[in-house]
Amino acid sequence: MNRIALAALAAAVFWACGASAQRITDFSNVEEKVTELGHKTYWIEGAGGNTTVAVGGDGVIMVDGQFAPVHDKIKAAVAKLTDRPIKYLVDTHFHGDHTGGNEAFAKDGVTVVAHENVGKRLAEGSVNGLNGNKTPPSPNGALPAKSYKNSMTLRVKGRAAQLRHVVGAHTDGDTFVYFKDANVLSTGDTVTIGRYPNIDFANGGNIKGMIAGVDAFLKIANDDTKIVPGHGPVVGKASLVEYRAMLVGARDRIAKLIKDGKTEQEAVAAKPFADLDKRLGANEQQSTNFVRVIYNSLKPAKPAAAATSVKKA
Repeated sequence: MNRIALAALAAAVFWACGASAQRITDFSNVEEKVTELGHKTYWIEGAGGNTTVAVGGDGVIMVDGQFAPVHDKIKAAVAKLTDRPIKYLVDTHFHGDHTGGNEAFAKDGVTVVAHENVGKRLAEGSVNGLNGNKTPPSPNGALPAKSYKNSMTLRVKGRAAQLRHVVGAHTDGDTFVYFKDANVLSTGDTVTIGRYPNIDFANGGNIKGMIAGVDAFLKIANDDTKIVPGHGPVVGKASLVEYRAMLVGARDRIAKLIKDGKTEQEAVAAKPFADLDKRLGANEQQSTNFVRVIYNSLKPAKPAAAATSVKKA
């Protein structure tokens, strides 16, 4: 891999790991585990974000392509399910643990689809709001070939995927995908299970949008819906209700600290998520990151400095 690709991969690993300190260094040992969700729809768990696959009569719709080095492994996993080609690859957002496979799949003839802001973020590069690390621009071949603003429906023979934009949630370019015929909902990183979610506040993410996104999911889901989160196991509606309660509680705690005049450092020192840390098994760094991303998404931006007045002679 060249230097730019390695830098992008390193940044992607940060976002993929989020609160966890895990680092993926040897992709050769990654296994792509396939779980059937019904009606020729599958969850593939490997390296990076979760992948969802829907098999139609003449092609496959796939959601998220994980990291670039596992492209061949994902292809092999899909090939065991069907001899139909992958026709569409949907990016749920721009982070590299979900979009790393874009370029390789595009070379295979797959049409990459995403919200219009994903292409902008990939083309321009991005900055990590927590540590200032920069992800360089992606090559043109990794950019989505098809984009949308509010909603879109993708079709292969006998199957349809409903794409909807979630405004200002995990990022400013989030997409969730609903396969109505299978009652499978793929949320991207607006939902993560078993750990604190990341909120990329430097790139349009906001805790308020995260909650609004989950509200939208809950309107779609019923007791039989299979929800594929950005990270973590497939869950049902009850788990989504619990996840929303955690987000709301976390938002309210940080909002109170901000209202009380606490700085970001003081908010971290207050350890507002001590009980949640125990429930999720989060370490100090993971808890700190979650405090910081919520604080920064709620804290009003500082006004621009006023222009210096001209003194009269």
